[in-house]
Formats: sequence, structure tokens, C-alpha cells
Amino acid sequence: MTDKYPDQWEYRSLRPPREETMKEADDPTDELNELGAEGWELVETIEYAGGGTKYLVFKRPAGAGDDG
Repeated sequence: MTDKYPDQWEYRSLRPPREETMKEADDPTDELNELGAEGWELVETIEYAGGGTKYLVFKRPAGAGDDG
């Protein structure tokens, strides 16, 4: 039986885009879909102490994005 999960992961973070007011985030759907197509999975959000998301953290199996 093989393991369901790989032994090693690679990680990437994305800072959600902000509008000029810095109060509302732009919709990151397009970028999230691109990351999903590349094999990235959202695993965590890192928020500001005062509220709001600062980073989205993604992971995928190490080597999944190697181009040869």
C-alpha cells in the first residue's frame, strides 16, 4: 500500500490584492484558479492582528511543478 501523502511539500504564499483604499481586497478568483491548475492547495490564511487577510498559504507535493 502506498502512502496517500508525499513526504515533502513545497509552499507558496499569495498576498490578496488591495484596492487603493487598502480597505477592501480585490477578488483573487483568477489567480486562485491559476494556482489550483498548477496543483497548489490553499492550506492556511495569515491575518493582520487588527483583522483582514495578509497572506494565503498554499502547498503541493514537492517536485509537482518541475518542468523536466
